[in-house]
Amino acid sequence: MNFQHQEELKERDAQRLLREDVKSAAGKVALAQYAILGVFVFLLAGFWELQVNRPEYYSEAAQKNRVKSMPVLAPRGKIMDRDGRVMVDNSSSFSVLLARETLKEEHLAPIAAGLNMTVEELNERLKRFGKRPKYEPVPIKEDLTEAEVAFVESHKDPETFPELELIQSHVRFYPRDGIASHVLGYVGQISDYELDMAEYLSHRPGDVVGKQGIEKQYDELLTGKDGQRRVLVDNRGRERMLLGMEPAEPGQNLQLTLDLDVQVAAEFALEGKRGAVVAIDPRNGEVLALASGPAFDPNKFAGRMSAAEWKQMLENPDKPMINRAIQAQMAPGSTFKPLVALAGLENGVIHPGFGVRCTGAVSYYGSTVHCHARRGHGGVGLFQSLAWSCDSYYYQVGDKLGIDRIAAYAEMAGFGRKTGIDLPHEVDGVLPSTKWKARVRRQKWYSGETIMVAIGQGYLTATPLQLAHGVGGMVVGGMWHKPHLIRDAARIEPARKGSLNLDNVAQVVNGMYGVVNGGTASRARIPWISMAGKTGTAQLVSNEYAKARGTLRKDLWDNAWFVGFAPKDNPEIVVAALYENGLHGDRAALIVRDVVQAYFVKKARKEQDRKVLAAQRILINPGLPEGAR
Repeated sequence: MNFQHQEELKERDAQRLLREDVKSAAGKVALAQYAILGVFVFLLAGFWELQVNRPEYYSEAAQKNRVKSMPVLAPRGKIMDRDGRVMVDNSSSFSVLLARETLKEEHLAPIAAGLNMTVEELNERLKRFGKRPKYEPVPIKEDLTEAEVAFVESHKDPETFPELELIQSHVRFYPRDGIASHVLGYVGQISDYELDMAEYLSHRPGDVVGKQGIEKQYDELLTGKDGQRRVLVDNRGRERMLLGMEPAEPGQNLQLTLDLDVQVAAEFALEGKRGAVVAIDPRNGEVLALASGPAFDPNKFAGRMSAAEWKQMLENPDKPMINRAIQAQMAPGSTFKPLVALAGLENGVIHPGFGVRCTGAVSYYGSTVHCHARRGHGGVGLFQSLAWSCDSYYYQVGDKLGIDRIAAYAEMAGFGRKTGIDLPHEVDGVLPSTKWKARVRRQKWYSGETIMVAIGQGYLTATPLQLAHGVGGMVVGGMWHKPHLIRDAARIEPARKGSLNLDNVAQVVNGMYGVVNGGTASRARIPWISMAGKTGTAQLVSNEYAKARGTLRKDLWDNAWFVGFAPKDNPEIVVAALYENGLHGDRAALIVRDVVQAYFVKKARKEQDRKVLAAQRILINPGLPEGAR
């Protein structure tokens, strides 16, 4: 019995084990089935991604494994003066790229050392490209020296540093000595801040863009379109075959209105001074010269500038990076008086025979104000008020006009707002009025403030460009053309027209002629040129402060201004000069004299050349009719 019972137990155990084995086997089969299903789903998803969802992307990525594309950099367009002389060009150079697909971390330190960089600088370059596709090479250094080129050439083989690539590039080349630096501007690598701006959406890290001046204003035109060089490479990255070449498209050349001869004359006249010179053709708004001193060297920005050099430039007390021609907002002093005189004539508060007696001081609203001539000018009419720059005369004219009528004519001439010149970062200046003071200062206007504006002081500020533009439009009869630097008729806008009595304009012009011929700027007279103008001396501190100090620091000396034009009756050129801390307006007048003289000397030379050429044609073909010569 016991034996039978044992046998039954054994049979039941065997059946149980069999059931467990069957159950275990079924589980394993199910697990295997699920694994196979998972692999199938994974493969199907991959197939869907490769063949249906993004076939172009993966096809391109696979192609990148055997086809290498290298950029062919496009040169920027040249910048020329009005006569076609090249002012900004490109010089050939080399840049080195780093292919991240083959980059090895241990190579960074020796590569940085060979290129005279720190590892931190190299990593910073790579970091900027972090969001770009990995197959895009990273430009890590431009304008290589001969030693750096030799390093790359000797180490870019597959056995050493296969991630290095050498390409030809272009470096901007600017005039020496900073000539026209504030007009031309400079280029540099695009910053992270600029990459977030709408105007640079099509740019990538490492691209070179205009940073200041014409380079920035017309960056889109000057920038070319890069080409591409495609080569077949083997599994070690060695080039095997050229597959194709897409040539680069150079940027558009630009011709400026600047006359290089007049520009150089302006730069030389400013040498060693802080200030600005602007020369405009008032008949069409073409800017013939625009200089700011001190200048800077744009070539340093286009090539290599160390952090120490950049810091030194920014901390320079003379602030060479400021374009004083369009950014210096300063009281214009007595150069504002011609506009006040015109406003007085136009409004009928004075007439050509109106006169005052200047004793050197006069009381207004409980305060005593002085003329710059402490002993007075005696009897002064309109002509003498401009020729001698009598403050007493304009105290009375300003008081009769009131601030708002002065502001109306100044606004007509373009004061208090940007001229619209095609340069970045122009400023507005300040044109005070009752509304302006209520809005900005939250205060009422006092009559005693008007007489200070009438002599170009007080709250009034202007830039040299605004002064040249405003006076230039006035002396041609009330036609204010927008100042512009590109010589392209299609870009010229219609002039703003003012309703002026031409007889009144002639009276003011006649007084300004007296300034140069016997008046405060007699030293600026050019015997063979009929020039007119107006001096201006603008205080930086009050007379009381100056008297109390006895001797002022040079940086507190008065600013010197002069605005002049020629010929007197049909002006072709108007020039405004600011000489910071120049003390007296006649010193600024000498700057203008040199610029005007350079303009007319060149004009006379061209006329003489034309006559010589015409005479030669007559000698060669004496029978030609007059029109054919």
